[in-house]
Amino acid sequence: MLREDSLGDERYRVQVAELALPDATAAGLAALRRAVAEAGIDGQDTALVPGSLRSAPRKLLIMDVDSTLIQQEVIELLAAYAGKFEEVAAVTEAAMRGELDFTQSLHARVAVLAGLPADVVHSVRQEVKLSEGAAELVAAFKAAGHVVAVVSGGFNQILQPIAEELGLDYWQANELEIVDGVLTGKVLGAVVDRAAKEKYLREWAAAEGIALEHTVAVGDGANDLDMLGAAGIGVAFNAKPAVRAVADAAVNMPYLDAVRYVAGV
Repeated sequence: MLREDSLGDERYRVQVAELALPDATAAGLAALRRAVAEAGIDGQDTALVPGSLRSAPRKLLIMDVDSTLIQQEVIELLAAYAGKFEEVAAVTEAAMRGELDFTQSLHARVAVLAGLPADVVHSVRQEVKLSEGAAELVAAFKAAGHVVAVVSGGFNQILQPIAEELGLDYWQANELEIVDGVLTGKVLGAVVDRAAKEKYLREWAAAEGIALEHTVAVGDGANDLDMLGAAGIGVAFNAKPAVRAVADAAVNMPYLDAVRYVAGV
């Protein structure tokens, strides 16, 4: 152990220890992560993060949106206006557990919105709340000169004002089709699925000249798995069990800004 620091605030405490593991391999680190997690104390999260990522001068943070950057699932809020909240919520939950094909499930869920006035989009925007610590996390990364992006299986009509308010560098989501002021129950173009999320991670990192080893991905559902796996470190945020099982690290408390300490920001 080279150094140990105590960080955080009155909401939670973070202990950071630097370890020298000169002969570590990828397989060895994965085994060590599992061992550390299994030996952990209930109520405490652990993360084993490469020092090269924590000390990188420029990093890319990429996050999921629904139930990660924000507290809600937007499709469920929209479905409530069609009287289909419970039906859509059940499908969303199954999709996030990885039990359903995401693209097919999204088309099915959006179809129930057909005929709703486009004004419901504005109403839903007012209902959306950022996750606790989300604004602080983005601000900390931006102040340190890093790049912040979000990619979502949700909708640009909801995401764009949030992204602009937070000053995000990149964002991408699906586009709800609106014709004559009415939702058609369709999305325009290709769906942002798990493969697309990884694609955008790679594209944005390359555009910024940031190595994948210096990227941090955060998500909660099966749709985020490819992105979490491709990043330098993948963080499961209050995630489904299948996601926690394969992520490099997990944050199981409501404070999204805890990710900054995982990333060394």
